[in-house]
Amino acid sequence: MLLSKKLVLFVALVLTSFATQAQKVAKKAASPATATVLGTTKTLLWEVSGKDLAKPSYVYGTIHLVCPADLQISDKLKQKFSETEQVVMELDMDSPTMMQEMQSDVLMSGGQTLKQLLSATDYTAVGNYLQANTKLPIETVGAVKPFILSSMLYPVLLGCTPASYETSFVKMAQEAKKEVLGLETVQEQLGLFDKIPYAEQSKMLADMVNQEAAAKQEIQQMMTLYKTQDVEQLRVMTSKSLFGFQQYEDLLLDSRNQRWIADMERHATAKPTFFAVGAAHLGGSKGVLALLRQQGYQVRPVAL
Repeated sequence: MLLSKKLVLFVALVLTSFATQAQKVAKKAASPATATVLGTTKTLLWEVSGKDLAKPSYVYGTIHLVCPADLQISDKLKQKFSETEQVVMELDMDSPTMMQEMQSDVLMSGGQTLKQLLSATDYTAVGNYLQANTKLPIETVGAVKPFILSSMLYPVLLGCTPASYETSFVKMAQEAKKEVLGLETVQEQLGLFDKIPYAEQSKMLADMVNQEAAAKQEIQQMMTLYKTQDVEQLRVMTSKSLFGFQQYEDLLLDSRNQRWIADMERHATAKPTFFAVGAAHLGGSKGVLALLRQQGYQVRPVAL
């Protein structure tokens, strides 16, 4: 299956933060240890300094798709971005080989399809919904990993043609001639969804279609929390989520956070870096902010 350039870009945006699903993973309230790490300050931007860093780096929590009116890049954020020399996100979003890399990994393994994984009723409902809202026939995309298809429904659930922090930061980096790098490869991210049973992903896709009103409400609640910039609540808000992968918290969040730290240290040591990762990766005792502090860095909130 060949992906259109538009579809590849959308898939890339979906992958860069796992914003909705990842924020729906956590199921525990913030612990006292977490409160000690982050305090009570609500912000999406954090300064990382100390240890062996000549200049500070910054960590910003993104959400992968937002309505344009909700995408806010403040003067303070622009200032701190300008003080860095490179941009590191979950994926290298300006890689010229991204489309090629996705072609071989976007499909389910073993030749599986939605028609095999869904009941006839759900298959028809999902197919009708996809056709009506994305203009993609289910016969064309039925072999795509169901998580990706579920994420492609977010524009209609959001009620807008969405924008992206990631693409905004890439544009800013290109204009400033800053290098853009990634903490993971496309294969690593897409490979995560070979470790979550396709049947579970398919069920979530069908649930989003069959319970559209509840899905819309949940996304709006998430957006409201994102606007408050409370990275702790973004991590814990979803204990009641109808559309998440709670049992895969370690796979989608904690283990990835741990793997990122060495690369984040390397990048920040080499030159002041602007890190942009999904907001759900920031908070908690196993989030990147706590892990950076454990490595001896000073991590301070920057009010936006």
